[in-house]
Amino acid sequence: MNKFISNLIVAAALTVSGTTIVQSADEGTLGKIKERDSLLCTGHNGSYLGFAEVDDKGAWQGFDVEFCRALATAILGSPEKVQFVPISWAQRFPSIQSGDIDVIIKVTGWTMTRDTELGLQFSRPYFIGPFYTMAKTELGAKSISDLEGGVFCVNAGTTVERVLADYMETNGIEYESLSFEKGEELRAALYAGRCDAIAGFGPFLSSTRINAPDPDSLTIIGDVIKLEPEGIVVRQGDDALLDVVNWMVSALLLAEENGITQANVDDVRNNPPSPTVERLLGVTPGAGTRLGLNDDWAYNVIKAVGNYGEIYDRTIGESSRYKLPRGLNNLWTNGGLLYPLVHD
Repeated sequence: MNKFISNLIVAAALTVSGTTIVQSADEGTLGKIKERDSLLCTGHNGSYLGFAEVDDKGAWQGFDVEFCRALATAILGSPEKVQFVPISWAQRFPSIQSGDIDVIIKVTGWTMTRDTELGLQFSRPYFIGPFYTMAKTELGAKSISDLEGGVFCVNAGTTVERVLADYMETNGIEYESLSFEKGEELRAALYAGRCDAIAGFGPFLSSTRINAPDPDSLTIIGDVIKLEPEGIVVRQGDDALLDVVNWMVSALLLAEENGITQANVDDVRNNPPSPTVERLLGVTPGAGTRLGLNDDWAYNVIKAVGNYGEIYDRTIGESSRYKLPRGLNNLWTNGGLLYPLVHD
């Protein structure tokens, strides 16, 4: 009996009273991660400030880095069981297609082309990225149209190039584009005066301005070019891993919504205030089994990295050197766009 027919029989056997219980006979990449006992996650070929950078002791840090550690904890029980693979923006898709990495956590925009033509699947958004431009203050630009004929520096292999091009064409603004593979190269070109402006995420622009020799020489222009939902990326067919990713993001948001932090998670687990929290922290069994994980996986994640707000705050928010406002990345209860799923 071949595997295809066998799987059909299993699927039929799991259909009871009109309700189909979905069960994967092959965990795919999730199974390989468990067997290897290590998650292969994206680093950066240089520094993407605030999201993926290496500190003076050689340790990875940043918003995306913390999500890699959270995923490793969910699957393997420890934030240390992750290997960061330094790759460029352009390398991230070939790298996951070839199996050099297990997952892309690298502020990757969810676009139709990527979703339908590259053999990839995207998680629910874990970050909402607004695109802005930043220009030399001496130009006196108040809007993007004031930069007509200017030179814009952008990161190669990102959606920034296309988003900027679409915006400029739609608004009839002529410009010249210079692309750079590494963020360090882009920033150096800007600081050296090779470009009049750069386009990118608000967080990236803010960190670039903060680290400039003269921060006052650069001004972020208020025009929002576009909002982009950033997703975590797995290979097409890796449904088991995608489920873990989606519920991990939701668990971090649900923890924040319920005031569960890295510091108090043990107390909350010992005295859960609601059935939802009981399920989240593994007090009530079952929430892990359905994902192929231990029931205390979310507890382990919160204990290791904190909730969503704690991750944001220490990497790019008020407790970091970047001090970026949450804005649209706040919970829906605080005027943002992020919300947890229903953990039933």
